[in-house]
Amino acid sequence: MATILFDKIVFGPIHSRRLGISLGINLLPIDGKWCSFDCIYCECGYNVQGKGSGLPQRKEVYEALEERLKKMHIDNEKLDVITFAGNGEPTLHPHFAEIIDDTIELRNKYYPSARVSVLSNATRIDNKAVFDALNKIDNNILKLDSVYVDTVRAIDVPNSPDFSVDKLVDNLKKFNGNLIVQTMFVRGEHNGKVVDNTTEKEVSGWLNALREIAPKQVMIYTIDRETPEKSLEKVSLDELNSIAERVKKLGFEVSVAG
Repeated sequence: MATILFDKIVFGPIHSRRLGISLGINLLPIDGKWCSFDCIYCECGYNVQGKGSGLPQRKEVYEALEERLKKMHIDNEKLDVITFAGNGEPTLHPHFAEIIDDTIELRNKYYPSARVSVLSNATRIDNKAVFDALNKIDNNILKLDSVYVDTVRAIDVPNSPDFSVDKLVDNLKKFNGNLIVQTMFVRGEHNGKVVDNTTEKEVSGWLNALREIAPKQVMIYTIDRETPEKSLEKVSLDELNSIAERVKKLGFEVSVAG
């Protein structure tokens, strides 16, 4: 099983394929993934039950971020973005909204030109505090890997048996365009079944959802590191660019990471 876990609250900065020079924030346990999805392509591996060093406290996050930003500022280091990512789904943290407020405060103090980004699977956007917090940041990056529930269950593996794509799309529309849709394109096998969200049916349905959601930007990408499901294949850059052209024809800005 592939596992890349972040062992600190604040990590990096690293060079992100999509965001530039990024300082990461991990609001999840440092010794295991904690997520409402269990994606078969996740670089953190599969969810691990029973591991739980606990979540960092709001004060811990504030102090760790301020310490790192202060040092970077003194050393005149470049920073494009502060990104909530880490070992799972950041919006699961019970003080996510307050931590976003803290982060914006510290960003404004040390790196006012840096953006604040959140990478989320969008399963918590029906929570008002989470929704409001995501509306405050610069890059509200939300996952939509398929509009077909069977495909989502095969690739993203949501924990909730009540997961609904229709509900997800309806909730994404409530941002009124203040979001970035992020989609991982991948194909292969899992548990003896073919998984593939690059077919014409999949892409056409996804494009129709984009029309409804009307995001300010679309990010499409494919696997870049080892995945827990070993049969997965990297989708070619030509295929990604072909999909991107169809997105552009709808009038949306799109970025591609192959």
